[in-house]
Amino acid sequence: MNEIEEKIQEIFREVFEDEELVIAPGITADDIEGWDSLTHFQMIMEVEMEFGIKFTTEEIASLATVGELLSLIESKGR
Repeated sequence: MNEIEEKIQEIFREVFEDEELVIAPGITADDIEGWDSLTHFQMIMEVEMEFGIKFTTEEIASLATVGELLSLIESKGR
């Protein structure tokens, strides 16, 4: 797991209040109990703050998997 994945892992565990949650690139909202629009918003906000980046509305709407989130973060220069 690289540095970005480790930070995302921490964010997911915090937002979804599950210290045993393990992320993988193919995970979607359907795979995590409690992943709804509110937790999605919280997770995006935490990611933006952690990495010092900003996502557009289109980017946020297009995210379907954890892997897509990781790729988007990397494309923003991290």
